[in-house]
Amino acid sequence: MRVEPYVWVANVVGQRGIRTGVKGVPVRYEAIAEGLTAVAAKAAGLGASVHMPRIGCGLAGGQWSRVEPLIAERVVARGIPVTVYDHDG
Repeated sequence: MRVEPYVWVANVVGQRGIRTGVKGVPVRYEAIAEGLTAVAAKAAGLGASVHMPRIGCGLAGGQWSRVEPLIAERVVARGIPVTVYDHDG
């Protein structure tokens, strides 16, 4: 979704629920991978870079060691610059 002339926002649904339970953590790495593929395609078409937090690693309970390679494979490998921001607090 375009929010400003040079700013687009993508929502990637990469979790089921928000609480860890008997089925484990809510993160769904396959969904994150699929979402990153779509984001990469759009960014490539726009000639854009991608900026994001450590997706899937907050309430979703994911591990950065599993998410970071997905970003590298799905986005960075296409030559798209990625900046990841850490939340202070």
